[in-house]
Amino acid sequence: MAVKALYYSERDGLDMALKHPDTMLFSSKADADARDKILELAEEITQFLHNRVEGLGEELAEKAALAIAEEKDLFAKALKKPSLLNAIAGDDRSDED
Repeated sequence: MAVKALYYSERDGLDMALKHPDTMLFSSKADADARDKILELAEEITQFLHNRVEGLGEELAEKAALAIAEEKDLFAKALKKPSLLNAIAGDDRSDED
């Protein structure tokens, strides 16, 4: 029998990683570290949103922050060309219809 190492971000926690193995368990440490960096960024964005958007609920702030963190490269490009945000969002919506 072969042994295979799997990695997960401690920020997700083992229970959550086991519930969502396709997106939260990784075969390389580098991939798990990348996930951890996204979660770290999401935590900072959540705090930023709480400080800047009055009345924003915790759950919605966390969801928005995670979405932004997961698309950080898109947001970086959009700083130079804002229309990219809606062009890509429009592409995603057409795939769902």
